[in-house]
Amino acid sequence: MIALSIRQPWAWLIVNGHKDIENRDWSTRFRGRVLIHAGLTYPKRDYKEHAEEFPALYGGRYPERDSMIGGIVGVATITGCVDRSDSKSFMGPYGFTLNDAKPLPFVPCKGRLGFFNVPRDVADLLRHAQEIGEIK
Repeated sequence: MIALSIRQPWAWLIVNGHKDIENRDWSTRFRGRVLIHAGLTYPKRDYKEHAEEFPALYGGRYPERDSMIGGIVGVATITGCVDRSDSKSFMGPYGFTLNDAKPLPFVPCKGRLGFFNVPRDVADLLRHAQEIGEIK
């Protein structure tokens, strides 16, 4: 299973359908499903601000900080890579266009730069969650 590490709150915005492009300074030819990994970097002051602001802006509950960093938080489909877009999420120079994003049960996992294969134990946990119906 392939994953892409993204800092919070961007990972949360993606998996909850509020951000349709992931900005990078490098392009990719990769297309397909990718696990969304939330990196460990998420300053507490930023979290506090987002926890107050996001429920009002986007509805729903904003998770506890420790349950949304350092692991797999969702999945999305990369459908393209653009160097310009009308999306309000696009900042460039490249943007990975995203569709079909959804949150997944949090699974702790060490991230890496770029695309990476998740460890076998993480993939097994995700498969088990799908088998028992936690992931649809």
